[in-house]
Amino acid sequence: MSSSSGPSATTSSDHSFCFGRGKGKGSCSKGNWSPLNIGAMVFGFVLFWPVGLLVLYWNISGRDARDLPAAIKQKWSSMFNRRSSESTPSTNGNSVFDEFQQTQYDRIAEIKEEIKERARRFNEFRMDAKRRAEQEEFSQFMASHPDTDK
Repeated sequence: MSSSSGPSATTSSDHSFCFGRGKGKGSCSKGNWSPLNIGAMVFGFVLFWPVGLLVLYWNISGRDARDLPAAIKQKWSSMFNRRSSESTPSTNGNSVFDEFQQTQYDRIAEIKEEIKERARRFNEFRMDAKRRAEQEEFSQFMASHPDTDK
């Protein structure tokens, strides 16, 4: 009888919410109750109570409050992308227009990639220019201050 109550007690404590401290029977190892998470929760309640409830749920589930914005952004992005891809075929009944629209989207994506590549090359150029300027400055310093230890 005690062996059957042991696993059920462990299972029930894993899935229940509890607010005790320590490692005794009333304690709960779930949740991430760091000062940052508690502060984010309080700020959320002060800002707008549903935000506080969201942060409270996030803390109880054991996640860090710093991960919440990225998770919201990812969820929002997945919802937005799914909606737009579902609505596009149903609203456009013209296959020629759909082809044209896809061509335009592809062209825009290519332009964005080209801009990103140019920005990457420009940053590399700036880093090389900075390195050359620092090397020149160092060479001038070494030329003007010969080694006097000899």
